[in-house]
Amino acid sequence: PVTPRPNSIIKSIHQLLSTMKIVALALISSAAAFAPSAQFSRTSALNQHIGSGGMADTRNPEASVNEDPRKSISAAPSFEEYLKQRAGAAEPAAAAPAAAAPAAASPTASAPVGGFQYGIYDEKLWDNEAKKDVYNKWDPNSPRSGLNFNPFETFKGNSCDASGVYPGEPRYKDPTRGDVSYAIMQAEAAEAKERAANPKAGDVKGCPGCKN
Repeated sequence: PVTPRPNSIIKSIHQLLSTMKIVALALISSAAAFAPSAQFSRTSALNQHIGSGGMADTRNPEASVNEDPRKSISAAPSFEEYLKQRAGAAEPAAAAPAAAAPAAASPTASAPVGGFQYGIYDEKLWDNEAKKDVYNKWDPNSPRSGLNFNPFETFKGNSCDASGVYPGEPRYKDPTRGDVSYAIMQAEAAEAKERAANPKAGDVKGCPGCKN
């Protein structure tokens, strides 16, 4: 039999040890990959407090006073006080009440044109409200004019314009009339009946402020 040389035996042993070392390192790496990660300690140098919801409060709740005001810690508010402070900051300041809109003033009459005075609603909306405004200012005992006339008085079956002028007369202007509907006509008819039952003092046929 052939006796192996010492050098060959030593070389084989070194190769075997190297292979075992590689296998051991591979096993250690695999075990480290599947090992559970280290859990973060719930206790830290900041004296954390774990609340009921599992959240950590890193602030030290104990108040302390230091010679340096910047290092002093004020007492933390309670949860109820915190909610009240937050609600108070979220509520907007009450807005000041809006000023009441001024009452609409009646239109003013324009300057006379060619010696004729046009009415205050000349070239404006000549609806039932405008006519009632002119009627309320009408004085049956004063001479009839573009500023003093009964807008509800008819002449030869016609109604006057915003200056008391009737169709076919000089200076007549076709007025801008208001909306018309059955309900509006019914309401205006009721108002006309009320005026007829309660005429103004002096509102008689032939009075100075009448057309007829």
